[in-house]
Amino acid sequence: MTERPSAQPVERVDKPWGHEEIFAIVEGSYVGKTLHVAGGESLSLQWHHEKDETLAVLSGEVEFDLGMSEDDLRTVPVAPGEAVHVPPRLLHRIRALSDAVLIEASTAASGWREDVVRLEDRYGRSGTQAP
Repeated sequence: MTERPSAQPVERVDKPWGHEEIFAIVEGSYVGKTLHVAGGESLSLQWHHEKDETLAVLSGEVEFDLGMSEDDLRTVPVAPGEAVHVPPRLLHRIRALSDAVLIEASTAASGWREDVVRLEDRYGRSGTQAP
């Protein structure tokens, strides 16, 4: 072990649907986040080229839209204590029916922050540039 253990600050990223807190980044390996989604808000309908993620609901009422195409989407309710695996290229969107907190573990290939293709976004974001 070459690094001396120490506490690191958690990175908060404000989003139009709430905010996320990135508590772990190991470039080329993994990222750990908590997502705080306000009730009635949703993330964009999106997919990733390489990112492989698993999301677990810690609190709140949440629905995931999941499918291989927009015509194939199905809505899956996800309760606290349950998790959803989202492999690369799977379309997905999270909707919070009440204030919700989720935890995300995902891969961190080079460019992981830009690896999002937004198909729909209620906040007017497109591509990968907006948070």
